[in-house]
Amino acid sequence: MNRSLAVLYGGVSYTAFLGVFLYAIAFVAGVGVPKHIDNGALAPWSTALAIDIALLGLFAVQHSGMARPAFKRWWMRFVPSAIERSTFVLVSSLVLALLFWLWRPLPQTIWHVDAALARGGLWGISLSGWLLVLTSSFTINHFELFGLRQVWWHARGRTAKDEPFVIRAMYRIVRHPLMLGFLIAFWVTPDMTVGHLLFAAVVTGYIVVAVRFLEERDLVAVHGDTYRDYQRRVPMLLPGRKRG
Repeated sequence: MNRSLAVLYGGVSYTAFLGVFLYAIAFVAGVGVPKHIDNGALAPWSTALAIDIALLGLFAVQHSGMARPAFKRWWMRFVPSAIERSTFVLVSSLVLALLFWLWRPLPQTIWHVDAALARGGLWGISLSGWLLVLTSSFTINHFELFGLRQVWWHARGRTAKDEPFVIRAMYRIVRHPLMLGFLIAFWVTPDMTVGHLLFAAVVTGYIVVAVRFLEERDLVAVHGDTYRDYQRRVPMLLPGRKRG
């Protein structure tokens, strides 16, 4: 693939991710954007529930399916390896954008916190979850995770090499701090509605199942006993637990 075109493609894909990531913060918080988790076109309760579950299921299937090694081996028969990760990032971003666009609110209140100090504290904790997501991505390799490293190496006429398994920062406390950050961001809120609860519950179930039975299996296949020892020593998602 043309090197300049690959870099441009990687940059566009990363920009799409960045826009969707920032929108996701406002979407879940329910502030600052015209369409968020608790507003938009209303639909009958059963219809809204079916649409929202279908959208979440579509993202789960796309995200986990495209991340599997078997799919990557097949996919790279058609997509150059230099832009494989960027393509994954772009498609994931588009699927999330579709979820934001078509999401149907279920605005019935489950809890609402009035006290200004308590609301501020909960917003602060939720924001710390998003910051944990971002900092964890840089701890492992943010630019490789989102495809920029691969297209940059391709532009230089080199092939990106796999980095050794190294445990840093929050990865010494839980094996998946990035996912823990999402859980904090989704669950800690001063305003919980039925729609927000559905979103948080389904995504939590997806994270636990995908990490435990898909991602960790792939990591063991790549790193072998090194990762098995890491599993024995460090909990998966919840600090303080001995086993994930």
